[in-house]
Amino acid sequence: MSAPSIALLARGLTDYDAGHPFTDELTRWLSSSPRFRAFAEAYRPKIHKKVRAAVDGEALRDVRAELLVAHRLLADKRFTVAYEAYGSGIGGPDLTVTDRTMSVFNVEVTRLRKLPGPAALGGTLLTKLRQLPPSVPNVVLVASGHSASAVDIGAAVRDVRARADAKDDAFFDRRGLKSARGFYERFLRLSAVITWRDEADEDHERAALWANPSARIALPERAARACLTCLRTAAPEPLA
Repeated sequence: MSAPSIALLARGLTDYDAGHPFTDELTRWLSSSPRFRAFAEAYRPKIHKKVRAAVDGEALRDVRAELLVAHRLLADKRFTVAYEAYGSGIGGPDLTVTDRTMSVFNVEVTRLRKLPGPAALGGTLLTKLRQLPPSVPNVVLVASGHSASAVDIGAAVRDVRARADAKDDAFFDRRGLKSARGFYERFLRLSAVITWRDEADEDHERAALWANPSARIALPERAARACLTCLRTAAPEPLA
């Protein structure tokens, strides 16, 4: 694809606004990765809708995180990535990844706007459990500007499980899980959580994985290693 065609695609994804804060960055991503260009072409209406609906800088950074994860995963030629394969209106995972062996797993991306304590982080995870389908490995990827080790998934899970053991049904009902029992039913669908620093440095601690020992379906070890390798590659400078 020629440079003018790439620029036109980037502008199309950002409502044909050359001054849009995401246009230049998208242009760089599209230029650097033919596989991401194919992804953007295939899901142009969905991406355009998400970008257009981002009403402020924080919402745009949320969309950016989803697309940057897709860009990073597509660097591994063993992976193909689908965007909102379960439909955008039913609250399914953001990305569905298939590798060469035809094994499939989902990745639901969430971005932390500040570093939360265990209780708040646990609440964030609970909202994502509702989006995880059965019968396939599911990963929640937590993106932030903090080091992967600073986002303590183990402490968050312990806090949530303590509430479940105490049968604090009201806590789970407020988060749409209808009791502690509803939490455990959904928690078994969570294969792993990846914490990821989505900034422009290259560091082995940029991405870390917490595997759920209670998961019904584990994330295959090979897929986990490949994801971490992709995510540890240096990212572009974030949006200002």
